Amino acid sequence: MQENFMFDTHAHLNFKAFNVDRDEVIKRALENNIRIINVGVDWKTSQESVELAERYPEKIFAAVGLHPNSVNEEEFDYEKYKKLAQNEKVVAIGEIGLDYYHFKNSKFKNQNAKLQFKNQNYENFKNLQKQIFIKQLELAKELNKTIIIHCREAHEDVLNIIFNFQFPISKLKGVIHSFSGNIKQAEEYRRLGFKIAFNGIITFTRDYDEVIVKTPLEDILLETDCPFLAPVPYRGQRNEPSYIIEIAKKLAEIKNISLEEVIKQTSKI
Repeated sequence: MQENFMFDTHAHLNFKAFNVDRDEVIKRALENNIRIINVGVDWKTSQESVELAERYPEKIFAAVGLHPNSVNEEEFDYEKYKKLAQNEKVVAIGEIGLDYYHFKNSKFKNQNAKLQFKNQNYENFKNLQKQIFIKQLELAKELNKTIIIHCREAHEDVLNIIFNFQFPISKLKGVIHSFSGNIKQAEEYRRLGFKIAFNGIITFTRDYDEVIVKTPLEDILLETDCPFLAPVPYRGQRNEPSYIIEIAKKLAEIKNISLEEVIKQTSKI
């Protein structure tokens, strides 16, 4: 791979935000020598990710999986996802993991109803997410695929599951997408074989500067998570893969290294 290539390791180009100009967005990315991993969040978007990757050989790759916030809407069918994941364009199982944030912040007009709902359902919700997460780890293990993990306000449980999963550490490959933890958690993920991915968040908050400084560049990946989390100077707009350069610039600034070094190392995936 040429050194001037960049990799957006987490995009959602099949989302409706791109329905009007998807081809133009992809063209801009490819003209800027950007390669993309397009990530599914359920069965439909996983299929679409594979279809999109097949349209752009060697330029776009696919990840398939059931997002933790989708587990109440879709039953995970192991064999169906397995068949899809065996497509040669699929490089990862993801995004999978745990997300307790959205449940805890669900909006209810009646506060009493909110508390009652949470008391009755929170543990069931967490247990269901954990069960589906483990099943998808098993799928990644069977197919020897990289794992893309989504984790929000659940790092302790994610780390415990990974640590206790019967997966040889030497063969564990994965990335913690849109990292939101602390330096100790980042070190634990790295010890278990995972890379840490940063996106546009690092351009408008200093919360992760310490993690970035103390994490070796070879353990860092870049992502946009488009259409979400557009970096400065595009904050508030729809995000797209071409904006990955802004994240690379900020990472170089925080680590006090050259942009060229960031691009060269983070493209080695």
